[in-house]
Amino acid sequence: MWTETAAPVAGRPLVPLSVGRVRFDVFKSLWLWAMLLPGLVFGLPAVTPALLAASLGMAFLTLCLGHSVGLHRGVIHRAYEAGPVVRGALLYLFVLTGLGGPLSWARLHAVRDYWQNQEDCPPYFAYRHPVWRDFVWNLHLRFEPADDRALARLPPGLLEDRWLRFLEWTWPLHVLALAAVTFAVGGPGAVAVFVCARTAVGILGHWFVGYAAHVWGEQRHVIPGSTESGTNVWLLGVLSFGEGFHNNHHAFASSARMGMRAEELDLGWLSLRGLEACGLVHSLQAWDRPPVKDRQAHQATPGASG
Repeated sequence: MWTETAAPVAGRPLVPLSVGRVRFDVFKSLWLWAMLLPGLVFGLPAVTPALLAASLGMAFLTLCLGHSVGLHRGVIHRAYEAGPVVRGALLYLFVLTGLGGPLSWARLHAVRDYWQNQEDCPPYFAYRHPVWRDFVWNLHLRFEPADDRALARLPPGLLEDRWLRFLEWTWPLHVLALAAVTFAVGGPGAVAVFVCARTAVGILGHWFVGYAAHVWGEQRHVIPGSTESGTNVWLLGVLSFGEGFHNNHHAFASSARMGMRAEELDLGWLSLRGLEACGLVHSLQAWDRPPVKDRQAHQATPGASG
């Protein structure tokens, strides 16, 4: 259920009606708090070294390999190639993050990229507001576009992919199934830590890195004609598997490598190099590698990132 909101910012609507509408997303809001509150109330007292280690390992598998490597770099930006089994497995790991459906994320990413690379970017997609407001907008509202022009930024056929469509419709069930298995093995405390707290930290962490990496930090690259060029926040870049080096990503959107300096530790890139060494992925595109032939034309242009 969505409830429309039209709260203006400095006299401007969040988005013009010609661009789309912003609505309060009841399910999105409830999902966050249904994970956060049990994680805090029941998870903190139940934490053990073994359970914490298992949760951190699962966070790496889902957030690094699933979200950053699988969905963001692999599917949305096509910064490398992988067979259907590897690709499908990485996308399933993304679903287990509890962040949402892969197609919803791909659509929003395309729309956000499109408008952030315009000079007349609506307030909803531009980071010209305080962090508390972004907390409400990003984690409780949902954008409904007025047209599909921004979807041209996605690889052809992505929205018709059967595996992605299946995961889009069923993603909460997979998280709940993981919770059921965890309950059977470790009881309610394990669910509160391994599923609820981990999911809530993933949602909040992704949101905060996204905000910080557009507002604070270093900006070495400026994209001409764009409202947003992102920033690099070293600590968050390391902790978010490279995603916090967001100014680098804006400038080299088709690069699977987001860290550019020796100190910019990009665990997502290192993971991809490991997968490449095992023969599981190939044709890695990177800012410091020769261009890969036959790459999608729209992915070869800097500044196609959000």
